[in-house]
Amino acid sequence: MATVQTWTGAEIKGLRMAKRMSLKEFAAHLGISERQISNWEKAGEDITPRPVNQAALDTCLARSDPETQARFSHLVGESLVADGERETTIEPIGSSQVQHPADGSAMVKVDASVFLSGPSNEPVWLPSFHIDVTPVSNAEYSLFLAATGHEPPQHWEDGKYPDNLAHHPVVFVTWKDAAAYAEWAGKSLPTSAQWEKAARGTRGNVYPWGDQPTPAKCNVRENGVGSTTPGDCYQSGVSPYGVYDLCGNVWEWCSTETRPGRHELKGGAWTSPFNRATPSSFNDAAESMCDDDTGFRCVVPSDEIERLLQG
Repeated sequence: MATVQTWTGAEIKGLRMAKRMSLKEFAAHLGISERQISNWEKAGEDITPRPVNQAALDTCLARSDPETQARFSHLVGESLVADGERETTIEPIGSSQVQHPADGSAMVKVDASVFLSGPSNEPVWLPSFHIDVTPVSNAEYSLFLAATGHEPPQHWEDGKYPDNLAHHPVVFVTWKDAAAYAEWAGKSLPTSAQWEKAARGTRGNVYPWGDQPTPAKCNVRENGVGSTTPGDCYQSGVSPYGVYDLCGNVWEWCSTETRPGRHELKGGAWTSPFNRATPSSFNDAAESMCDDDTGFRCVVPSDEIERLLQG
């Protein structure tokens, strides 16, 4: 478990936010005046509480539940030390990849933590989940059709996808088509927050690969490809978690409903200008929308897939 070497007002504010307490609640929790907490937070790194208060803060952190400790770790970052040595956070790139037992898709873990969300980089907490490494492909979708008798996409001939598109994302799917696949696979569509965290990591990257606007790292209109590409085609555009195609190729349905009958879409597509592919950008559509640039991928809670793999 990580500990704080020396508490300052910055770490104190981080702990209060991680515990999701008001100044009044946090002061009562520590047995310290509300004014004292406020003064510490205002002073930030320029103030160090007395040893007795340092000890109280150590105890407060040590007795916090794992989710609170994870939130705290991501809020204060480099102030943490483990076993007396400064700790650094390195996000894995695909190191936790597993194969889902239902549809055989590769999935990767996105650990529980706070991440910076939206254009204004607001801190948001999410529990851990696994997400498909690539969008659901035509080949994967065909397994769902064979098992359920669900109606195939409108451009498939005789219910079969073209052989050369096996590993391309399935398109011409409505939100209900995508949700039906997810249910069959024992998964769900990602919330817009889950999708965005998988794309940007925890530190608020503008794009999956960092902050540089580089259209060549994804399949967008500027590149002139003019169609979908295989899900793992743009390897230089991979996200911090090792997830592909979170910019461009196809718009992806999310579970987040914006108003009745409409759901968020994320990521842009081969038809989109690069500036529409920014993962923090907002887009939505009617759930009946069905187009040649729209697909999806799925998620599953990490504890659930871990149980399945152990069983």
